[in-house]
This record gives sequence, C-alpha cells and structure tokens, in this order.
Amino acid sequence: MGNGDTYMSIAAPSEGLFKDNGSRFIALAYPVESEEEVKQIVSALKKEYHDARHHCYAFRLGKDGQKWRASDDGEPSGSAGRPILGQIDSLNLSDILVVVVRYFGGIKLGIPGLIRAYKTSTADALSAASKVEKISGRWIDLDFDYQYLPQVKKLLKDMAVPERRQMFAQDCHLQAFIRDSIMDDFLDRLRKIDTFTQFKVTD
Repeated sequence: MGNGDTYMSIAAPSEGLFKDNGSRFIALAYPVESEEEVKQIVSALKKEYHDARHHCYAFRLGKDGQKWRASDDGEPSGSAGRPILGQIDSLNLSDILVVVVRYFGGIKLGIPGLIRAYKTSTADALSAASKVEKISGRWIDLDFDYQYLPQVKKLLKDMAVPERRQMFAQDCHLQAFIRDSIMDDFLDRLRKIDTFTQFKVTD
C-alpha cells in the first residue's frame, strides 16, 4: 500500500449489472468517507429503487479499512453482503460503498446462485470504476500569532504540507493536511516554534 499512508479507493460512482433467471442485480459503487454518508446513500437508494426486493450493501472506511459492514437486507445470511465485501477486499479498496439492488424475477436462485449474482454484479461495478490513490491523514486547524507566520509557512513548505482556508484577523488561521506518517514529527516541529503557547491545534 504505497509508503504506509496511501490506499486505494474509487474516484467516482460506477454501476454494474448481473441478470439471472429474470432477477436483476444492479450494483452501485460510491466513494464515501463516513458512516453518515453511507446511511444517506443507502436510504436515498431505497427511495429511488423502492420497488426492488432487496438493497444489500457493504462498505469499508479508512486506510486500514477498520470500519466496515456487510448487510444482507433480508437475503439468506452470508449470501449478499459478504460476497459484495469480498469483491471490495479483493481489490484492496477502502472509503467505498457498494449497494446491490435486486429485482426478484420469480425464480429462487438458491444460496450459491445468490452469492454468484452479488459477487458478479459488484465485480462489474468495480471494474468500471476508475481507481484513485488516497492519502491517510487529516485536516487540522492552526491558530497562531502573526509573528510566527514566516516560521509556520517555512515548516509547511519544508514538509510539503497542503494548506487551505487561510484567514487573517486578530491572529492567523489556516488548515493544514497532515499525513498520518508525519503527524508526530509535524507537531514536534510546530511546538519548537513557540512551545505551543500561542498555537491552537484542533482537528
């Protein structure tokens, strides 16, 4: 996985399809960054495809994919959510949600048939998706006195730290994106500028 703080996700939503015995399995893959986003997308799809029999899904979040869930949404246990998750994992993807919407065709497919359908439709959606490398880290807010601006700017430049939302009022404010792999080093160097009395760092 790159240099320790990169991982792969998908760049944009994509779609896949699998048909078997009249049943249609529409797989919809989305890049996501939080469980809140997952909930919103799943509930929006349940409204959009309200006439479908099942809305099964799986997601992984974060660099190590430590947050995940697989939902069978009424299909036999292990026949839907797990095969979807298996496809996500086989490509080492994270920050991703795949929802498979099933329209029932009147003929039962049996558990092996269901596993194949959820797996194949998901694989179809993921093969259509463009992959993107993401960097694990977080935006932090820095508030500090004007006199430290040159040193802060130099530190950001030396460590190649992206910044945004720079504002100057009574003091300076900006947000910096700190990769997980340099967070401790960055904070140590920041403290050396002014033993942190004039700084406020918040996530």
